[in-house]
This record gives sequence, C-alpha cells and structure tokens, in this order.
Amino acid sequence: MKPLKEKISITIDGDILERIKAEAEDDDRSLSQYINLVLKEHLKKKENEES
Repeated sequence: MKPLKEKISITIDGDILERIKAEAEDDDRSLSQYINLVLKEHLKKKENEES
C-alpha cells in the first residue's frame, strides 16, 4: 500500500523554484513528485553519512 501523502504550504525563493520546475520537467515528473524525490535522496544521503 502506498504511504499517505500530506499537503503542506511552503515559501521558496523564486530562483530555486524555477530551477526545480525545470529539473522536474526534464525528468518528466510533476513538481511535487520531483521535490519528494529530491528530499528522499537528501535524507537517505544524510542517514548514510551518520552511519
């Protein structure tokens, strides 16, 4: 079963948002999917560094 998703509201710098939108489009993902992927990868990397 897929994990439950939660909606949030964030404030992000315009230049960062434009880069993320471009990366998401290049990866053929929605903005939300791309941000989720990037955050998962970041957390996994941090977890590995702490081990």
